[in-house]
Amino acid sequence: MKTGLIAVAAILGVLLLSGFWYVSTGNGLVALDENVNTSWSQVESVYQRRADLIPNLVNTVKGYAKHEADVLESITQARASVGQIKVNSPEDLKKFDAAQGQLSGALSRLMVISEKYPDLKADKNFLELQSQLEGTENRITIERQRFNETARLYNTAIRQFPGSIVAGNKGFKERAYFAAKAGAENAPEVKF
Repeated sequence: MKTGLIAVAAILGVLLLSGFWYVSTGNGLVALDENVNTSWSQVESVYQRRADLIPNLVNTVKGYAKHEADVLESITQARASVGQIKVNSPEDLKKFDAAQGQLSGALSRLMVISEKYPDLKADKNFLELQSQLEGTENRITIERQRFNETARLYNTAIRQFPGSIVAGNKGFKERAYFAAKAGAENAPEVKF
């Protein structure tokens, strides 16, 4: 009789410890998932900052470069397309990243155009906006790195045993990373 009670107590103890472990691991995964969501919000925030700077930059350039309408239009279109993408999957992240790349390319063309206009290059508003845009580009890089790091921690936790058991039961899915553009591993060719 006494050994039966000990066996039942041992089984209940194991079940109780297993339950605590399961809940604790699940809560840890939820916390990691929320860290990834928070990190993604920061990425979106700095991209939004860049998007907010663009109309002011375009309007400043318009006054000096009236016949560069095609570049100004491409920036406006790229900015609009970026705002329409919602990221819910790895494929969406690729689309979002591609749209951001198009916007970056259009902004680069705008900066090249500014070289043609000495008055524009000396304009106080343009210089301030250019400086803010450069700072924002640096912030984007930093926030993307932070996002990748939090996504890595989360992905590791849901793939490693024993967390993978809880992750599978609770439906936690792997998060995508920002990746370098194709060809980024090659140094650009410089010709003089």
